[in-house]
Amino acid sequence: MSMLQKVNLLDAANATKGLYVYDAVGKLNGGVVSVVRVENRTLDFHVHKHSDELFLVLEGSFTVETDDGQITLAPGEMVIVPKGMRHRPVVTSLVKVMQIELEGTLNKQNSGALYEA
Repeated sequence: MSMLQKVNLLDAANATKGLYVYDAVGKLNGGVVSVVRVENRTLDFHVHKHSDELFLVLEGSFTVETDDGQITLAPGEMVIVPKGMRHRPVVTSLVKVMQIELEGTLNKQNSGALYEA
């Protein structure tokens, strides 16, 4: 049996080794909970065919663009991008984010080429 482990998400994001480094802080039902710090980056539009993706802003703000429009997230706000929806994050200033997605969903093709498994 595993022991409970408390994680302060903002502390974990602040402790990452730099920008664009996705640091896994937990696993949940086949999903990975990650934190990342991003600044001045717009990813290409992409689709996750097999899983939804959750973004929760810890600090800063950013926009998620889809074919249907865009939504800007502020601290404490989250959005779930349904599987199959074309989207891209647009970041213009420093933001710290928690993500939850199916293990294996995040990869070099949809993370700006810097993701390390």
